[in-house]
Amino acid sequence: MKLYFFPGACSLACNIALREAGVAFEMEKVDGKTKKTASGADYLAVNPKGYVPTLVLDDGQKLTEAGAILQWIADQKPAAKLAPAAGTMDRYRVQEWLNFIATEIHRNHTPLFKFAEKLPDASKQVFRDELSGRFEWLAKELDGKQYLVGDAPTIADIYLFTVLNWPRYVGLDIGKWPALKAYHQRMAGRPAVQAAMKAEGLIK
Repeated sequence: MKLYFFPGACSLACNIALREAGVAFEMEKVDGKTKKTASGADYLAVNPKGYVPTLVLDDGQKLTEAGAILQWIADQKPAAKLAPAAGTMDRYRVQEWLNFIATEIHRNHTPLFKFAEKLPDASKQVFRDELSGRFEWLAKELDGKQYLVGDAPTIADIYLFTVLNWPRYVGLDIGKWPALKAYHQRMAGRPAVQAAMKAEGLIK
């Protein structure tokens, strides 16, 4: 099994989840600009969408999109309890969070990363304001809670931790919301998170 990644991108969530689940896998870095992999291969031949993550399974099948990959990982190792059982309300809560994180947090960072040099300051502020509003709501949801669903981290927490690494690169500080900051620090201390970040060269 191989995970194609770019350091710190949403593929980090998949990297963490694989380690939390105890799944053996290889990693190959992708250059987002040249679309070449670390071995010199054409990444577009692997994933024509051109972005990470891609998880190539042992039978050669490929999975793309972080939310789908995260759920697949959770279902391979139910004992790791990365997602509640299918059909339960808690499972739908996790899916609800995955969708929110993807569309409201992840997506609103994209223009600030991808088009930073082209967007006028006023347009950038629109996205920052949108993110700030989401963070304000999210901080209230997390106040008094350890994790998003239940008393242990799920794939939704892993995804949220990953995207909460991004605000500092776009002019936002989650320290403004103590509940978010504490949550992020709590997740950052997990061994699987530390191992994944070291593997991607994000920390020493």
